[in-house]
Amino acid sequence: MTHAFPCGTLPLDFVGTLRARRNPSPTEKLDNPAALSDWFVEAGMLDDAPPADDAALARAVEVRESIYSLVDATIRHQPLPAEAIAHLNAASAALPVRLELRDGTLRRSGTVDEGLASLAREAVAILGGEEAALLRECGRPECTQVYLDRSRGHRREWCSMKTCGNRVKASAFRERQRAAAA
Repeated sequence: MTHAFPCGTLPLDFVGTLRARRNPSPTEKLDNPAALSDWFVEAGMLDDAPPADDAALARAVEVRESIYSLVDATIRHQPLPAEAIAHLNAASAALPVRLELRDGTLRRSGTVDEGLASLAREAVAILGGEEAALLRECGRPECTQVYLDRSRGHRREWCSMKTCGNRVKASAFRERQRAAAA
């Protein structure tokens, strides 16, 4: 598996395909059309990798950045950027991924644009619904992953306890050990 899905929400995991976005050199996980196709399969949105080209990749990055800009504005309690709203609404208006029942099993099929439409629709539902109040950004300074804080007390700090939470806690432990030794 090439891609990570720490959020449990596909549009927000899709935003995370640009890692450490505030760093001087962020890590682009969608660095070629095949990586985009693989993302849809690894996410479980499509059963087979859709054909993708550079134009499809450019559209995907535009959808991703529109979602991020809207989520970031929501988290910071700022007005939503009109251009990002228009772009996300346009993407969500396309046909979504097709679900079919074949011999008693579910099959998911579609194109890159249909996958993007499904992501955009889910992002619109999050941003325009009650879950918008649950949007958070990971508390680890190097991470810019966004997620929905559905924890019981709404005090979740990290995109994933396995990665960022563990790193923060291990770092704090090491720092306490150094301070105690000094």
